[in-house]
Amino acid sequence: MKSAVVVFPGTNREQDAADALRLASGQWPAMVWHRETDIPNVDLIVVPGGFSYGDYLRSGAMAAHSPIVRAIAERAKKGVAVIGICNGFQVLTEAGLLPGVLMRNAGLKFVCRDVHLRVENAQTVFTAGYAQGQVIRVPVAHNDGNYFADKATLDRLEGEGRVAFRYTSPAGTLEDASNPNGSARHIAGVFNETKTVLGLMPHPENASDALHGGTDGLSLFQGLAKALG
Repeated sequence: MKSAVVVFPGTNREQDAADALRLASGQWPAMVWHRETDIPNVDLIVVPGGFSYGDYLRSGAMAAHSPIVRAIAERAKKGVAVIGICNGFQVLTEAGLLPGVLMRNAGLKFVCRDVHLRVENAQTVFTAGYAQGQVIRVPVAHNDGNYFADKATLDRLEGEGRVAFRYTSPAGTLEDASNPNGSARHIAGVFNETKTVLGLMPHPENASDALHGGTDGLSLFQGLAKALG
């Protein structure tokens, strides 16, 4: 699997994403600066976490207008897999590649801790490394992770199997205490219509090495490497 990681001013998870991709695929990704107008011929594009442009205006709003995002949109139209993690998720929603918005956390505080996620759709290239309904543990680290969309959009996402992950208890049940940011219907990640673009707030790349406390996130990248390799 050939991959690329996009880097914006303020990105801080690009190396973590690159490490996870190398562990899963055996190859280092290309690192692409946001002012570039094209992306190498790759199977996967990763928009990593951080604080692009310092999260001025709205998280991801300025980055969504970077030249590289136009190239990402063109590749996405052609079916190239794209994953946006945390700030990357925010960028993809601001760019219109995914529905909904990411608002301030319900508690109005930055949240940094491990959470549990339930895999809602295992029939995609992004979730091929998991079983349907599997509960995994990965960290979150965000201030604006409260996923919101109108009822019609949420119903459509549910009906089309486009909810990727949900925040749950360790047992996989939906509980308010397990939702770190107040996201609608406990949604932690969503797909586009063709399920070739994924956005999620938690950081699977930071749960890819046992030395960092767990490896549940590595299966996402290993599944991608197998599906796209």
